[in-house]
Amino acid sequence: MSKNISGFSKKSKEEKIEWLIATYFEGNLQAKETLTSYWNTDQKLQQLHDEFIENTVSNFYLPLGVAPNFIINNKNYTLPMVIEESSVVAAAAKAAKYWSTRGGFKTTILGQEKIGQVHFIFKGETKKLNSFIDEIKPMFFEDTKGITKNMSARGGGITSISLVDKTSEIKGYYQLHACFNTIDSMGANFINSCLEQFSKTLVREAGLNEDLKKEEPIEIIMSILSNYVPNCLVKAEVRCPIEALESEDGLTKSQFAEKFVRAVEIARIEPHRAVTHNKGIMNGIDAVVLATGNDFRAVEAGIHAYACKSGQYRSLSQASIKGEELCFSLEIPLAIGTVGGLTNLHPLVKWSMQLLGSPNAMQLMEIIAVAGLAQNFGALRSLVTSGIQKGHMKMHLLNILNQLNASSLEKEAALNYFKTTAVSYSAVNDFLKNKNA
Repeated sequence: MSKNISGFSKKSKEEKIEWLIATYFEGNLQAKETLTSYWNTDQKLQQLHDEFIENTVSNFYLPLGVAPNFIINNKNYTLPMVIEESSVVAAAAKAAKYWSTRGGFKTTILGQEKIGQVHFIFKGETKKLNSFIDEIKPMFFEDTKGITKNMSARGGGITSISLVDKTSEIKGYYQLHACFNTIDSMGANFINSCLEQFSKTLVREAGLNEDLKKEEPIEIIMSILSNYVPNCLVKAEVRCPIEALESEDGLTKSQFAEKFVRAVEIARIEPHRAVTHNKGIMNGIDAVVLATGNDFRAVEAGIHAYACKSGQYRSLSQASIKGEELCFSLEIPLAIGTVGGLTNLHPLVKWSMQLLGSPNAMQLMEIIAVAGLAQNFGALRSLVTSGIQKGHMKMHLLNILNQLNASSLEKEAALNYFKTTAVSYSAVNDFLKNKNA
C-alpha cells in the first residue's frame, strides 16, 4: 500500500486513523485501541483538544505534578509541573522546603522588552535610507493604530523602532528593529501583525519617496518576532548564612558551600558542563511553562541564546560566598503570557493558573525563574555530595518495575528492598527473577 496520500487533512479523525493503521500497522487493531484509549470520554472536551492542532488522532498525556512549599517574595506557592522525567518534581519540592526555612526565594523583574524585526534588502545609499526611515517613522505608529489600540489601552504597545545596518555581513541587508511591551500576553501574534504592517508601510512609502524611487525597490525578506529577548529579564535568588546550611554527606557547612560555588564556577567556564547544568535548570522552567500553557520551545531558544551572550556558552546561574553568606542566583530572559493562547482554553492550564493565584505575566516570570533556580540547587546539592544517581535512580525504580511488568506485590517488595540497595535495571531484573525462582 502506498504511503503517499492526498487530502489527508480533509479526512475525519476516524478516517485518518483507519489510513494510519492500514498503512503503517498492517491493520493491527491493538494499534488503533492504543490511540482511542487516550480519547477523552467528554466529547466537548475532546473536540477542544482536537482543535488545538491539525490532524489530531489522539491525546499525548504527560504527568501533571505539584511541588509545594515555595516561598517567593514572602508568599507561599505550590507550583504545577508538567514533565515525564523521574525525580524532577521531587527535587523541586525538596529544594523549596530547604529554602522555605532560610528566607525563601527573592525575585526582581529587570525588564519586559520584546523584539521583532523586518528584514529587507536595499541597494542604495545608507545615508538616504536613514533619512527616509527617520521621516516615515511616525507612519509606522499611525498605520498600526488599529492593531495596537487594545494593547495600548492596557499600557503596552510599540516602544521603539530603529534601522539596523547589516550590510557588512550581507550585501544590502538592513533591519527595522522594533521593541514592544505586550503586558500580560506573550504577544507573538500582536508583534507579527505589527511587523507585517511595518513592511507594507515601508514599501509603500519608499515607492512615493523621490530619492528612493531612483534606487532599486526595497525587497522585504521577512517580518517576524525574535525569541531572543535579552531585555525581558527576571532574576531569582536565595541567600543565607553558611552557618544556617545543613552539613552534607560528610562535608562541613563551609565545605559544602565552597564545593557548591566551585561546581557553578566550573559550569561558567566549561561549555560541556554548562549545557548539562542549564538543562537541569530547564527541567524546572519547562515544567512550569508547560503547565501554564506557554511556549517552552520559544523559552528554551531564548534562554540558551542568552547563555551565549559572552561569546561562549556558560552557566545561567551564579554562586558566591559573600562574607559569611552563600549567595545563589539565576538571571534569564522570559517571554511568557497569562492571557491568550491555551491560557483560557486548556482546562488544566486554567487550573494551574488558579493554583498559582492567577498571576500576571511579571509574577509568572518570577515563579518560573524560581522553579529553575530550585531545580539547579537540588541537582548541584546532589552532585557535590552523594552523586546524582542515588536519588534519581530511586525515583526511576517504578519506571523500571513497570518496564519489567512487575505485579503490585513485586513492586511493594522491590520498593522495600531497594531502600538500602543501589538501583539499576539489571539489579531490579535480578531481584524479580530471584523472587520468582
